[in-house]
Amino acid sequence: MERVEQLRLLKGLINHLDHNTNINAGGIIKTPADTYISEERFDREWNTFFLNHPQIIGLSGDLLKPNSFVTTEDFGVPILAVRDDTGEFKAYANVCPHRGVTIESSKKGEKSKFSCPFHGWTFNNEGNLIGYPKKEQFGEIDKDCYGLKELPAIEKFGFLWVHPKREGIIDLDELLGKELQAEFDAWNFQSLVFANEDLYFTDMNWKLAIDTFGETYHFSVLHKDSLFESFYGNCQMFDSFQRNGRLILCKRTIDEMRKLPDSEWDICAGSLPVYYLFPNIIFMPTQEGAFLVKEYPAENSPHKSYSKISFYFYPHVLEQLKELEKTGIDGKQLLEDQYGGFASVIRDEDYVAAASSHKGLRSGNIDYLTFGKNEPALHHYHNTYREALGMQSLPLEEA
Repeated sequence: MERVEQLRLLKGLINHLDHNTNINAGGIIKTPADTYISEERFDREWNTFFLNHPQIIGLSGDLLKPNSFVTTEDFGVPILAVRDDTGEFKAYANVCPHRGVTIESSKKGEKSKFSCPFHGWTFNNEGNLIGYPKKEQFGEIDKDCYGLKELPAIEKFGFLWVHPKREGIIDLDELLGKELQAEFDAWNFQSLVFANEDLYFTDMNWKLAIDTFGETYHFSVLHKDSLFESFYGNCQMFDSFQRNGRLILCKRTIDEMRKLPDSEWDICAGSLPVYYLFPNIIFMPTQEGAFLVKEYPAENSPHKSYSKISFYFYPHVLEQLKELEKTGIDGKQLLEDQYGGFASVIRDEDYVAAASSHKGLRSGNIDYLTFGKNEPALHHYHNTYREALGMQSLPLEEA
């Protein structure tokens, strides 16, 4: 993030703290219950936001070396994403052209060739069919006609985008806009190294998971014995970038940071940036690395979802942990503590409350959820969601 923008955001947080204020959306909005529980709406979402929309599948650090790969089926299409032996990022349908079987079943690894488990047809990481058994009995075929189907893929700013459709378009100007691209370019996300991934299944709509990241109004209640000890509640900054948003959460460490000359201020020292990347990504950079949260519907249902949380660290942090281990400190345990700490807040507090909200919505005893004037990120998210589905924006009501 550019230096001028860091200072604007940090000074904004300090001003809110000093004057007991918060960002103000100018009113409240009410999002109808069917946003979360409608079967018909769910079908439209699945087709619009997942089957026919570019997806962030991870970061560059997921494919750290040439001849590495990852697979995913999170948005309806089996995908094999690779870094070929020249270092280029590519993606293919993870589907054997012979009989349609999934070729690679491992989640990630390192290999340059992939063999179908059904008949042993083998492909290189450039998608070419390079061999098949007993061709004298099977018959001679044009191997050029049996390569893996390549999908649109872009690696930029440390993010990996794949479009599930072969005819799909990945337009970063449309997805991010110029301003957010410039901001991402000023970070160093491309150097982040993958460390761990957690998976949280919850009985709730996938958008309720995203809602939990959209405000800090709940910190002093839901997180009073956890996150609230490290963050101020009901104090944040918010900016939108087309369909995306950026929240700046206020760390209590800002009290010590503000005593320093502002030339020494750092956005990750006094705050936690939280990027919402349309349609289903939460990304949080930290001083040590970043958290990537991907939200997906589960079991083809509006009532079930799962979150994939990936943890990344900068190389120098991992090197420091190795040095600590030489002194008898368990560096691996320090990482495990961070994973566990994230889970104890997000999975065990936020998502428990969100699942309870979903149960309330299904009961038929609440017609809408209300987002206050101190929750503009949720205003933006839900009106963006509606606009993408061709629906009218929710009206702003005085409060």
